[in-house]
Amino acid sequence: MAGHEDKQASKDKYETPSISELQRLLMVNRKSTGHVNEVWPNIYIGDAYTARDKGTLLNLGITHIVNAAHGIHHINTGAKYYSDTQMHYLGVEADDDPEFDLSPFFYPTAKFIRAGLNSPKGKVFVNCAMGVSRSATLVLAYLMICKNVTLVEAIKAVCEHRDVFPNSGFLSQLRQLDLALTLERRKKKKPQ
Repeated sequence: MAGHEDKQASKDKYETPSISELQRLLMVNRKSTGHVNEVWPNIYIGDAYTARDKGTLLNLGITHIVNAAHGIHHINTGAKYYSDTQMHYLGVEADDDPEFDLSPFFYPTAKFIRAGLNSPKGKVFVNCAMGVSRSATLVLAYLMICKNVTLVEAIKAVCEHRDVFPNSGFLSQLRQLDLALTLERRKKKKPQ
């Protein structure tokens, strides 16, 4: 079995799971989570309550915010809302709808998160309404793009710290990203 082989051999044999397998993985070891959780060193996922609580964000040392539910019909915080702080803001106007294409935001958001983490004392807070679907999707995409982990590894890492469950459309988009990144990794490994 791949579990007995070294990590690289396991990654070489990795196959992107189906949507139903990913949903099953998300259901394993579910636990109650609060308004905000650190899901990766200096990356936090949270809900609208925390997004509006500047005191909590300042106490956590947040330097960068990604609002995956930006806009007047969603969580209308915005850069102006945080203008009395030193926090940098990125708004992604996304609906938590399986038909909504969040994938165009994967790379720009990953770049923003990476820049935030690379800034002095950088800590990034990613939110949506519940901190379960849109925000989790963007964090999972960041981990896959910037930390070179598979979708399964990203889900396991995040779910250790927070109960997340991207909708089926977002899972499908993450799955497509995983397929593309896995192919890219394999091409880089082949001798020229």
